[in-house]
Amino acid sequence: MSEKIPVTVLTGYLGAGKTTLLNRILTEPHGKKFAVIVNEFGEIGIDNDLVVDADEEVFEMNNGCICCTVRGDLIRIIEGLMKRKGKFDAIIVETTGLADPAPVAQTFFVDQDVQDMTRLDAVVTVVDAKWLKDRLKDAPEAKNQIAFADVLILNKTDLVSEAELKDVEAQIRAINPYAKLHRTQRASVSIADVMDRNAFDLDRILDIEPDFLEEGHHHHHDEEMQSVSFRIQGDVDPEKFMPWVQDLTQREGPNILRCKGILAFKNEPKRFVFQGVHMILDGDLQRDWKPEETRESKIVFIGRKLDRKAIEDGFMATAA
Repeated sequence: MSEKIPVTVLTGYLGAGKTTLLNRILTEPHGKKFAVIVNEFGEIGIDNDLVVDADEEVFEMNNGCICCTVRGDLIRIIEGLMKRKGKFDAIIVETTGLADPAPVAQTFFVDQDVQDMTRLDAVVTVVDAKWLKDRLKDAPEAKNQIAFADVLILNKTDLVSEAELKDVEAQIRAINPYAKLHRTQRASVSIADVMDRNAFDLDRILDIEPDFLEEGHHHHHDEEMQSVSFRIQGDVDPEKFMPWVQDLTQREGPNILRCKGILAFKNEPKRFVFQGVHMILDGDLQRDWKPEETRESKIVFIGRKLDRKAIEDGFMATAA
């Protein structure tokens, strides 16, 4: 029997730090080559651009959530990858923040071709230490992601006190007492703690979901959850954009679960990348725009009760 390619499923609720962890994995000196499959909940793909400029090939799936509608795409991508076997050592699948990991993991057991060629190494779940308690109240996906984890990355520990951290850990352990848990800031964890763990335990999953191996396991998202995204062909004025986005996130923060964007600032050769969770925004200038790239600015907001028209008008008014 030929050796199966290990697959790591990277999950975690919106804004927990999945892409940060993915970038850490890709940039750490490990001598391995990964194929990366990125799925995101949004009309305009941004996560693909947020993945570091590594040698890895990145496959983007934007037309639906991986756990619901695009599993066929996942199977096709994996089958395509297998035809180039030997050119990479492992596959990483980054799911949307809203994905239920069960049907994603199920793919590696119910599709015979995929099962013959790959093995699910581990479900790695990133958890936001600051916001988990809120998410456990209003987002069943967050609980499922923890329940299915083989490895838990408790991220953003610098944003909470030690007492709050212990409280969050107790809530996590009540859901999943088995997974290896690592406390991190900015998803800083050794690659050896995340990859090649051989940690996925089918028996444990069958205890949680006895029908795991049966087809027809469907996931339904929060109907209120929406994603709005906009693009400006060209530059935006930072003097207009920064006050606008700060005001928007301060006013609408409770409804904004996630926001992110890649912007071309006027007279700036580097791309500005920002990410936010609720009212907390983080942004920085990153690499230069490449000569062959079209300078454009794009943003995505994911949340509830988002006023699409107001956000669009506000963003368009920041054009340089």
